[in-house]
Amino acid sequence: MQRATKVALSVSVFRVRMSRTQRPVSRRPAPDRSGVPRRVAKAPPAEPRLILFNKPFDVLTQFSDGEGRATLKDFIEIPGIYPAGRLDRDSEGLLLLTNDGQLQARIADPRHKLAKTYWVQVEGEPTAEQLQQLRDGVQLNDGPTLPAQARQLDEPDLWPRNPPVRFRKSVPTSWLELVIKEGRNRQVRRMTAAVGLPTLRLVRVRIGDWTIEGLDQGQWREVPAKL
Repeated sequence: MQRATKVALSVSVFRVRMSRTQRPVSRRPAPDRSGVPRRVAKAPPAEPRLILFNKPFDVLTQFSDGEGRATLKDFIEIPGIYPAGRLDRDSEGLLLLTNDGQLQARIADPRHKLAKTYWVQVEGEPTAEQLQQLRDGVQLNDGPTLPAQARQLDEPDLWPRNPPVRFRKSVPTSWLELVIKEGRNRQVRRMTAAVGLPTLRLVRVRIGDWTIEGLDQGQWREVPAKL
């Protein structure tokens, strides 16, 4: 009887051990009360970096491309940095890059409302009414834009674009300065088109307090990684 009890106890202990070793260990963060796993914040880098880059026309805002097009890698050889926001291939000017994911998210997130300033060459001469439309907000296919700052500029002293902008000799061109706090896809181009002023050239000159002042096209400089 004593021997049978010992055997039964041994089997029970073995089963408990087996169940413990076979139970899979979850590496996912524990869910909150809603049942959705909590995200673990990534630790900031030991040396945060922030790069201001004057992106030339026809350059992709990424570091690789399978089709052989120009990318950021052709100009910047700093490992571990990524664009904070985007700038269209056919646009020029200021692009921010960082190795700090939290800083990257804060710069790119429209909720932080970093003002972005653009110099825009348009086809035609803007009227007071068209400028006011841009200031008040323009109805686009994805909804109205927020109010913006808009004014006409004298032609700015910029580097020549390669290839040059194609003009229609019979139609005059003008320069505008637009300041917006949104980041929709091709927003500035769509805004000027909506008021009857098609964009010919688009240069971003400022994001928040950062500017391209002193940077020729294709050049970059490092600044303190703070927002």
